[in-house]
This record gives sequence, structure tokens and C-alpha cells, in this order.
Amino acid sequence: MALVPYALTRPFLFGLDPERAHELTLGSIARLQNTPAQALWARPRVADPLSLAGLDFPNRIGLAAGLDKNGLCIDGLGAMGFGFIEVGTVTPKAQPGNERPRIFRLPQANALINRLGFNNEGLGQFIANVQRARSFRASGGLLGLNIGKNAATPIENAADDYLLGLQGVFPHADYITVNISSPNTKNLRALQSDAALDALLSALQERKLKLEAEQSERSRRVPMFVKIAPDLNEEQIAVIAQTLQNNGIDGVIATNTTVSRESVQGLPHAEEAGGLSGAPVFEASNRVIRLLRAALGSHYPIIGVGGVMSGEDARAKIKAGADLVQIYTGLIYKGPGLVSEAAKAMARV
Repeated sequence: MALVPYALTRPFLFGLDPERAHELTLGSIARLQNTPAQALWARPRVADPLSLAGLDFPNRIGLAAGLDKNGLCIDGLGAMGFGFIEVGTVTPKAQPGNERPRIFRLPQANALINRLGFNNEGLGQFIANVQRARSFRASGGLLGLNIGKNAATPIENAADDYLLGLQGVFPHADYITVNISSPNTKNLRALQSDAALDALLSALQERKLKLEAEQSERSRRVPMFVKIAPDLNEEQIAVIAQTLQNNGIDGVIATNTTVSRESVQGLPHAEEAGGLSGAPVFEASNRVIRLLRAALGSHYPIIGVGGVMSGEDARAKIKAGADLVQIYTGLIYKGPGLVSEAAKAMARV
């Protein structure tokens, strides 16, 4: 079956409400994945293997969490050529998220603003969906599961939700990401502060080590990463880097969306509340990556994400200090071809 150029489908999708377009796209992928129709968007995976945090990544390009919150499309999205896929954020209980409209396109800036608010079907359904995925992981693709807290859970009890999430996803994840950086759950970013972060990561690491010990006969270790915001100053980044190392955390994902609007002032929807993603966060993300690399040393795993719209953007993330790169908004604006373009560009670094 011939590939359908994304340039032909994008005008239709961009003519719809952004969330409606998102739902339609994921719904179609979910129905057609692992069928002959998957050839409509499938791409060969670029081979560029890398061992990191005890995992063997088939290449360095991944899908960021947030696009497939419920893990419905792991195989279909993986067929685009990703070396790794991250799904979620999942919370212990299902929740609807914030009121619609809650996604806004800024096409002049190759950007999105979202204030979805961890809308998801809850941990039980998420795990069931993950267990149904088969072809992506069978082909060597790696799967990250991203956990967060429910909006109704007081911030002082946040660790309870993260521990429930960790317990639930642990048997099914190649790696786990702790999301403390979404701007769309009240007070969540407060968990990035010194004492709060140390307490949360200490509790999570203790539980993870127990889970690993309980299944030691399988010799299976599950790395844990922490996803941080781009809106941090140098001192905050230094504290986070030290806290990650003190607690034996396996790696860091930099970065989530930004609350800054400096680069999109005057554009339609620019003042909508929520996290800004896409091209405007590229430099802010790279700044955080560079600071993390300087603070963490040359061997600490860093996944770079934010504003990758081309192969050269992906190369720039690697040159800033990232080991692996994720995309999200770039996939929406540029289509599946961006996956192989980025993978090929990074393979030349």
C-alpha cells in the first residue's frame, strides 16, 4: 500500500478543532494498527543502536508522553520508526481533565498550547491497553510509562499517587517517567523544589528497589526518569541535578512545556493558559539540557525534548548534551516523516 503524504491529510486535520483532530487521528491509528492499513503511515526504523540506563535503544528518536495518554496506539505509533515510545501521563484514578477548549494551535510559530490537565482513563485501563500492544516491543522498540498525580489529590499527598502509579506500571514498563513538570495540574511544579523533590524521589526509589527485589529471579531492572520544566533558573537546575544523583535516579527528561509567552506575543491564542510546546520552547529546552549536562557529568542519561521540527533540531539536542531525543508537537506539524529524518540526522552526530 502506498504511503499517504502527510501534506495531503494535514489541511483536513488542521481544519478541525485541535482536540477533535487529535481524537480522530488516534482513533484511526488504534483501529488500523497491526493491520495491512498500517502501511499508510508506517516507515522503516533507522538503525542507530544506543545502550543507556541499562536499556538497548534501537535508535535515538522517541515519542514524548502526552500524545497517547491512554496507551491505545503503541503499535501504530511505533510503526512510524520510533526507537522508543512514552505513553501517559496516567493517574491512579480516571479523570476528565480541564474544560474544553483546551488545545490551541499557533501555526505561525509551529506551536501548540494545551491545558489538558492529565485527562486519562485511569491506571487500570491504561495497563490493559499497554498489555494489548505487541508488535512494537516484539520488534525491539522500548516502552516508557509516564506517571502523575490526580488533580483532586492534595499536593502534600502527591507521593501516594506516584507510588500507586509506580506499583501499577512497574511490571509493564521498560522505563518509568515521573512527571512533576506539567503546568496544568495545580501546584504540581512545586514538586520540583528542593525538599519536596528529595522526599518524593526517595520514596519512589525505595519502592522501586523493593519491586525489583521481589522479582529478582527475572533479573529485571526498570530505570526511572524524572521529567522537568524549561522554566527553571540555573540554581534550581543545579539543585535538581544533585537531588537526582543523591537518590540514584537513572536519568532526566528535559523538558516539558513552558508557561512563558515571550516568543509568541501578539499571535492568536498566545495568551491562553496552559503549556506552550513546539518551536518556541526549542532554545529554552536546550538551555536546560546544557546546564544539566554540565551539572551531571558526561555519562548521566538525558533525554531531550522540546521544539524538534527537523533533523537539524534533533542534532542540536544531541550537541547540547542529550543522549536521546523525543518529539510531540513536531510530529503534529511535520508528520511521520520527521521520525526517520530526525533518526538519520542523529545517526550522523
